[in-house]
Amino acid sequence: MIIAGANTLDANKQAVNAMNVFPVPDGDTGTNMSLTILAAARESEKGDALRVDEVAKKAASGALRGARGNSGVITSQLLRGFSKGLEGLEEAGTKELAAAAEQGVKTAYKAVMKPKEGTILTVARACAEAAVRMAEETEDIEVFLKGVLAYAHEVLAQTPDMLPVLKQAGVVDAGGRGLLHILEGALENLRSGEKQEIVEPGANVQEDFAALASIENESITFGYCTEFFINVHEPDDATVQQLKSYLGTIGDSIVCVCDEEIIKIHVHTDHPGLALEKALTIGSLSGLKIDNMREQHTNKIDFRASEKAEAQVPATPVETVKKDIGFVSVSAGKGLSDIFQNLGVDQVIEGGQTMNPSTEDILNAVDLVNADHVFILPNNKNIILAAEQAAKLAEDKKLYVIPTTSVPQGISAMFCYEEGADAEALAEAMKEAIQTVQTATVTFAVRSTQIGEHEIHEGDILGMLDDKIAVVGSEIAQSTKDLLAEAITEDSEMVSIYYGEDVTEEDAAEISAFVEENYPDCEVELQMGGQPLYYYIISVE
Repeated sequence: MIIAGANTLDANKQAVNAMNVFPVPDGDTGTNMSLTILAAARESEKGDALRVDEVAKKAASGALRGARGNSGVITSQLLRGFSKGLEGLEEAGTKELAAAAEQGVKTAYKAVMKPKEGTILTVARACAEAAVRMAEETEDIEVFLKGVLAYAHEVLAQTPDMLPVLKQAGVVDAGGRGLLHILEGALENLRSGEKQEIVEPGANVQEDFAALASIENESITFGYCTEFFINVHEPDDATVQQLKSYLGTIGDSIVCVCDEEIIKIHVHTDHPGLALEKALTIGSLSGLKIDNMREQHTNKIDFRASEKAEAQVPATPVETVKKDIGFVSVSAGKGLSDIFQNLGVDQVIEGGQTMNPSTEDILNAVDLVNADHVFILPNNKNIILAAEQAAKLAEDKKLYVIPTTSVPQGISAMFCYEEGADAEALAEAMKEAIQTVQTATVTFAVRSTQIGEHEIHEGDILGMLDDKIAVVGSEIAQSTKDLLAEAITEDSEMVSIYYGEDVTEEDAAEISAFVEENYPDCEVELQMGGQPLYYYIISVE
């Protein structure tokens, strides 16, 4: 049922993406949820578990690490709570499923700092409420699920009345619809009883950014990419740390994460057998995969992603001398990535608007930073939850998530860093600094819609001020100038312009000259960002 739900959402993810309220080319809800539930499905089919609690736990573990975007993190928390609700059960009837659904909703609501109604949370709660009612009426799982879905669809149809922005756009909540696609697939499989095989998304999309975080970005010093799970009940910190230290003596690019039942290992080494022998002293092994990277790495990921990776990550990812504070930043575009690295960022994760890195991508990058305190700059509001989830999973390092919602905020935060800084004080200074940054972006509309007073047509040029549409136009240069007029005030002192891969240096220089001429009190800085999809990212301070 889990695999069928994942396949159903994957088949409908573009329709869910189309429900996103803002028409900008951003990290899409359908894609993020699909990749999250696919990670759950892959994990759930490993081994020969036939108990509902074991299968649910595997699914929750996969989703936890594979979660992308806010919708994906919430989905992972729904599964995590659902799994907790089934603990100790070999089988589950309608009452047990209803109790697990309630636990899932409670866990998901706790994970969101300011829950909004009219979202996936509302639809999930409707599922749980219906589940409790249906469990009193029937013990037939199929009848039970049909009743849950019927009520959930009613509540989904009401989400535009709960969030005015949905009503303006004429859509229901995308996350809620994605959740129901998962349940619809599960119900259909319950009816048919057919064995399910995971349908992997095309173009290896699920690997593009995980690879950029840790695996394919580095030079191949060690030949064998070795991955496996150690099955051990509640592994202690000392065991995990000792294992990490040992793996460090035989390889690099080490990732070691765990939950109550497993330790997940990834290591590049020339001696996979030594890694396996050491692991066997801790517990039994499963999910073993060994790849000869020197022969296979060109087939592992899309060529373009590989090209970007080699350009952006240093050949030696782990520093020889441990330091107190390190940094991980999300960025899209070689120019922006270079800026972050020049400011002292240790690991840059390629991602952002079109693909949100997963929790595990972030953990992989953190693991490559040889520091006791690691600061994470998400630089996108849809990546913050995944970063916070990574901070909860990290064991041997203290992680600080600075809630940067844009690249300019991330850059401003990095300007706060001075060598020898106290980590706690630095975190506060960074959070304060990003409050003074206003971000303006220029992009294009991917679909026609109505947002507030703006009637938007596909292909229009959009000027965004923070997360609000301020300008709708037909020409890039004029729309950018109109947006600057909205963003720059008499208190503005500094304007930083980062131009994208689809903008020429000459066109960008014209915008810079426009600011210098019309806003003489502002200092202007022009840099090549190289970001896709967004013609300009502009910081006003």
